[in-house]
Amino acid sequence: MLVVGGGGREHALCWGLARSPRVTELVAAPGNAGIDELARTVADVSVDDVEGLVELTRLERPDLVVVGPEAPLVAGLADALISRGSTVFGPSAAAARLEGSKAHAKELMVEGAIPTARAGVFTELATAIGFVDALGGRAVIKADGLAAGKGVTVAADRAVAVDALEHCLDARAFGEAGATVVVEELLEGPEISAFALVDATSVVPLALSQDFKRVGEGDSGPNTGGMGAYSPLPWVGRQAEDRIWTIVRATVDVLRARGVPYRGLLYTGLMLTAEGPKVLEYNCRFGDPETEVVIPRLASDLADLLVATATDRLSDVKVSLHSESAVTVVLASGGYPGPYASRVPIEGLDDAVASGDVSIFHAGTARDGDTVVTSGGRVLAVTGMGATIEAARAEAYRAADRITFEGKTCRRDIAAHAARLAGEEQR
Repeated sequence: MLVVGGGGREHALCWGLARSPRVTELVAAPGNAGIDELARTVADVSVDDVEGLVELTRLERPDLVVVGPEAPLVAGLADALISRGSTVFGPSAAAARLEGSKAHAKELMVEGAIPTARAGVFTELATAIGFVDALGGRAVIKADGLAAGKGVTVAADRAVAVDALEHCLDARAFGEAGATVVVEELLEGPEISAFALVDATSVVPLALSQDFKRVGEGDSGPNTGGMGAYSPLPWVGRQAEDRIWTIVRATVDVLRARGVPYRGLLYTGLMLTAEGPKVLEYNCRFGDPETEVVIPRLASDLADLLVATATDRLSDVKVSLHSESAVTVVLASGGYPGPYASRVPIEGLDDAVASGDVSIFHAGTARDGDTVVTSGGRVLAVTGMGATIEAARAEAYRAADRITFEGKTCRRDIAAHAARLAGEEQR
């Protein structure tokens, strides 16, 4: 199998695939310092090099290509590979527009009567500000295109909203990705990440999880790619969960009605409001860092699930999850999501996993000789498993505290509120 990507999500996917008896060889492009312990890595082929990935696939002839990141999917990597006879886990460019364009996703939600926030799509600053005013000054500002998880501003007042609009439309901080913005009403409630496997005829729920997007404790500071996650969500009742999966299936139905089949992982980000679940966004791939809690909980063979999805045989397989909870704490470089230092040596990795039920997934690492060094803003995702959320938190933070590198930062409150809701003792 060939896994495209080099972050924590891809390390978790490789970790899961390496445990399957059907996987005899694993290749990753470009990989990282953790992935290269599980797979043969091809570091000179980047995730945005569609032609290079097509050529690599021609040379390697894998039985399955698993595409991790969104950018190559939106750019049409799955289409290019399938047209050359490859089997691919990941949607076409047409299906990946769900993530590639937030305006397109909103249009689809309206068409399918999918519950979501009231919104408008704008290219002009004045009209966008006018809509913010119509919403009472509180709004969510989203760059239409891909912005590496950093194109969303939750504005609790008008000044922040206007600044975010100027950032996108005037300063073009996100380039063409921010030339169009989606302005939404600000919903209230906890966020939920819903993972489902989708093929030509089936939608199979995988798991619910929750991630923590803000850099600071108490959900303060700017958005990041994600500072932690946990699964399952014991505070989500059966009725709400059933409604979530109904919404996911309705989304796939709209795509099929448009003649756009979806094959791969559909990530639906929702908010559980007083009126019920409402969709915030879609992603066309496994989320990060949610993958780092969902894959360790998976009792089913990951390779079986991904192959079945790619070959329209999802109805033949069953998803089973372990009962344990999983909590992931992301260790980030100092300054992230702003400027940060790279090539900083990391110590304590072996000690962190010496005891306890812990897995360490490399998100932004590289090798400098025999030394593992930082190479990104989010460096490591430390996942602990336990009988309860609090037990899993304890495992994750115990291991995280044994890892050191200059400037290391992390949130100390990942899944703390969930543990309180479950009546578990806090560390």
